Amino acid sequence: MEAAGIQHASQAAGAARVAGRDAALAAAEPVAPTLADASPAVRLWPQYLVRAVSVVAALLLWQLASASKLAFIVNFKNIPTPLVVARKLVEVLSTRTFYVHIGVSLERIAISFALATVVGVTVGVLMGRSRLATNIIMPHIEIVRPIPAVAWIPLAILIFPTEESSIMYITFLGAFFPIVLNTIHGVQQTPETLVRAAQCFGAGRLAILRHVVLPGALPSIIAGLAIGMGVAWFSLLSAEIISGQYGIGYFTWNSYTLVQCPEIIVGMLTIGALGTASTWLVRRLSRPALRWQEERE
Repeated sequence: MEAAGIQHASQAAGAARVAGRDAALAAAEPVAPTLADASPAVRLWPQYLVRAVSVVAALLLWQLASASKLAFIVNFKNIPTPLVVARKLVEVLSTRTFYVHIGVSLERIAISFALATVVGVTVGVLMGRSRLATNIIMPHIEIVRPIPAVAWIPLAILIFPTEESSIMYITFLGAFFPIVLNTIHGVQQTPETLVRAAQCFGAGRLAILRHVVLPGALPSIIAGLAIGMGVAWFSLLSAEIISGQYGIGYFTWNSYTLVQCPEIIVGMLTIGALGTASTWLVRRLSRPALRWQEERE
């Protein structure tokens, strides 16, 4: 019995020495960093690489189709190549007028979107919290919302005293509807249990609205802002047909009337770039308001 105990103790000591040696070797060996341990920028670079390759591939296909005058289903005979468009872009970037067009459009977007945000969020919260307000306002929204921006041009000219106010009104409508509908959805999705819990602690209506309803509805509101910004640029292009002077939409439309194909594509790409940058800016500025989501995740 004593010999067996000694043998077991010896085996245990040997196993402990082996485990200690393995632990020391593991501690001494450098641990290879994994992709999960890398910074967010490093983790995202494969996605950026795939997107860059996708854009380059699209440009190559465009170059081949335009250079070969492809005329199968779609006609590329009159479409300039990306190299021609790039040269025209460099040319227009050297002129002051092009920047004036961009500046005027940005000013119109900023004012119209700001008004749509204030009015849309206010109306959306009111409708989300009041069934009476929903019954009064929703029929008007559902009737007016499907009307495209182009259809508003004649009436806007008659209603508003200046062309500038007409353009801003049409751009405002483009941003307003996505904002108000997403705000209604976000407010109505607020869990009723949270509202009742706040009431049990003595919170009033304003306190519940500020600390319970609005924080819960923020993701939907911000999604509506991002969508509204994109629709606002779409509406602006239609609205600037009214203007006979400045605006990137007018620049594109005027190029079409003069049959200047490279300028048309330059205008279209500029609108796309400005719209993308504006939507990114909206999401970037709203990120601090959604920091609680990241902390929860």
